[in-house]
Amino acid sequence: MASDHNRRSDTSTRRPELTRRSFIGRLVAGGPRGNEQLTAATGVVLLALLAALGVTIVRIGQLLNVHLFLGMLLIGPVALKMGSTGYRFVRYYAANPPYRRKGPPAIEMRLLAPLVVLSTVVVFTSGVVLLAVGPSARGTWLPIHKDSFFAWLAVTTVHVLGHLADLPNALRPDRRHGRFWNDYGSGSAARAITLAGALIAGLVLALLVEGQFSAWTSFHHIHIH
Repeated sequence: MASDHNRRSDTSTRRPELTRRSFIGRLVAGGPRGNEQLTAATGVVLLALLAALGVTIVRIGQLLNVHLFLGMLLIGPVALKMGSTGYRFVRYYAANPPYRRKGPPAIEMRLLAPLVVLSTVVVFTSGVVLLAVGPSARGTWLPIHKDSFFAWLAVTTVHVLGHLADLPNALRPDRRHGRFWNDYGSGSAARAITLAGALIAGLVLALLVEGQFSAWTSFHHIHIH
């Protein structure tokens, strides 16, 4: 009897710690399926923002400020998208069992991925340099920015089309764990917070550097008008 009582006491004292651990574990859980959902949700957000950015390119004279703002805002979700896909890459080639069972993306997408990453880095890095240095850098960095944008647009279009058919299934919440916004079991709360955090980080960055937009808008106004 005493032994049973001691075992029950030990279990009761350990239970809060186990509960806390399991809660944290459930919060950040998800595995390959969660990674797929985060990547897909981030991709949808990027498509919407990039469509808006495309409009500013067509009317760059009137929408230069908006173009610069969206470019800075995009850095947060772009970094998240690269991080989520990179995480899958690392977990797969590190022989993590769930990621190995899921398998790699199609060979065409794997061959295209380095070009997507490289063009993304170049187009956003050149954009940041142009904003930081100002119109004096237009002779060197503006051609790089424009050329890398068209290269990035081409490879990203193929990338999006290659994943378009899988997008609805990737975005579908796992009904075994409940609703998306109240689902600690599959890590969906953490994914929602992560995506919101990437957008907020991009927004904060855009607001912090907004004062530097005037150099470009003034230059554009003087030389166009």
